[in-house]
Amino acid sequence: MNVAAWTFVMVALSFALYIGVALWSRARSTGEFYVAAARVRPVINGMATAADWMSAASFISMAGLIAFMGRDGSVFLMGWTGGYVLLALLLAPYLRKFGKYTVPDFVGDRYYSRTARVVAVVCAIFVSFTYVAGQMRGVGIVFSRFLGVGIETGVVIGMGIVFFYAVLGGMKGITYTQVAQYCVLIFAYLVPAIFISLLLTGIPVPQIGFGSTLADGSGTFLLDRLDGLTTELGFGAYTAGRKGTLDVLAITAALMVGTAGLPHVIVRFYTVRKVKQARSSAGWALLFIALLYTTAPAVAAFARTNLLTTVSDTPYADVPAWFTNWEATGLITFDDKNGDGRIQYTGPAASTPNELTIDRDIMVLANPEIARLPAWVVGLVAAGGLAAALSTAAGLLLVISTSVAHDLLKKTLAPSITEHRELLIARVAAGFAVIIAGYFGIHPPGFVAEVVALAFGLAAASFFPAIILGIFSKRMNVYGAVSGMVAGIGFTAAYIIYFKMLHPELNTAAHWWLGISPEGIGAIGMLINVAIAVGIAALTPPPPALVQALVDEIRVPRGAGPGHEVTA
Repeated sequence: MNVAAWTFVMVALSFALYIGVALWSRARSTGEFYVAAARVRPVINGMATAADWMSAASFISMAGLIAFMGRDGSVFLMGWTGGYVLLALLLAPYLRKFGKYTVPDFVGDRYYSRTARVVAVVCAIFVSFTYVAGQMRGVGIVFSRFLGVGIETGVVIGMGIVFFYAVLGGMKGITYTQVAQYCVLIFAYLVPAIFISLLLTGIPVPQIGFGSTLADGSGTFLLDRLDGLTTELGFGAYTAGRKGTLDVLAITAALMVGTAGLPHVIVRFYTVRKVKQARSSAGWALLFIALLYTTAPAVAAFARTNLLTTVSDTPYADVPAWFTNWEATGLITFDDKNGDGRIQYTGPAASTPNELTIDRDIMVLANPEIARLPAWVVGLVAAGGLAAALSTAAGLLLVISTSVAHDLLKKTLAPSITEHRELLIARVAAGFAVIIAGYFGIHPPGFVAEVVALAFGLAAASFFPAIILGIFSKRMNVYGAVSGMVAGIGFTAAYIIYFKMLHPELNTAAHWWLGISPEGIGAIGMLINVAIAVGIAALTPPPPALVQALVDEIRVPRGAGPGHEVTA
């Protein structure tokens, strides 16, 4: 069978699996819809958390960014992985002890205010829609290339699948579907990486092959060869960094605290029964995440090496089939500026003009074809990319629907509605969220990983300070928390909109404030949030004694040690 046939088979089988799991585990109550009735086992929850957290940005775009950015791309590895450790140590057990459904639930009760709850709902929806745009973009790219449909049509197909199992199954259905999706995505990521590592270095372990010599007998290290290829073409050395130190630190910090503040990840720790199980879930998730994240740098190096040796200075008439296949999607383009019929792929330091434009989001997906791997491997990668995008999209859409139905209506505007009506409204809200997410997937503000990085910055500037101060500071009150959230997300969103949407021509280091990019500005937004929150809390009345007792209860659970049981 050819690539298209194998892709259709792999995608069809994986979709049938997801739909079957969703039907088997459909939610029948609000508790099952919101938090799977808090009955998920730690290993299962860890696997589902890994799938929820490893989005299209992790699977499709992260290695592509590293392939183009070289050492600078390490900010994504350090930020996202470090952030998960931060979440596991500082937030997950305490929020599980609190025992509610959502992050706005915690903010509303901890800060004893409907206003705080509404602000948290707005922040959750804003962050989630920004994040889900990147997932839908990834779905569109996969369908566009491998099933021969437009990106817009691909997004619509993805919307239909997510709508089915997110609306039908809620958190219970999503959890078990994400377990299946993790198995698909990690197998799809590792198999081609092992193949290519063997081809290039003769070593089956990509993490080791990344730092090894090439299998051609030259004794040249892979990274030395890659450095030579990139500098010969006028690019900076692959292993050299070009970002300013402050920007690297800011992006890493924004990604770290943004990870710890992402509502769709936090809510996963409400799906287990005990605080001890929340900690165990975090540990399992970190192990499952590490399988992909330790492989990504190797995949990036393999992809760029294969790209440069395959395409550069090649006659356009002789380009391999993978090039013309991706060219049909518009994600790779050739403009013969000097009319010689050859592809000049050059960097800014080269004397000849660059004639090749490559969308970074195709690097992982195209890598098996560039390396001439079997067609079934190409189809498997397509199914893995869809699994990564759809798993995270489902979690984000559930955050949006529960924020509307539970936090905005049940807890604020219409507290007397029945559980049946609340569940109906949550499903309707999820349906509307799918439609809006699809629009942003068709018209995203950047590459998948860039869009996701912006979402992490918004989460860092809004949720993280409110949550961390709410857990560890009895003095923090509603006035400080609300003011901090509004100021933090307002500043960060304004900075991002200015450089990404209003004035993209100014989106360079020369115009950024202190040299900090829009991807890193969430770190400054977080500091603004904390400064304003602490300052205003010091000038206003302290929280009621009942709330201060709640903080003590969250931080030091009664019966701590064996794993204090709580109910949602």
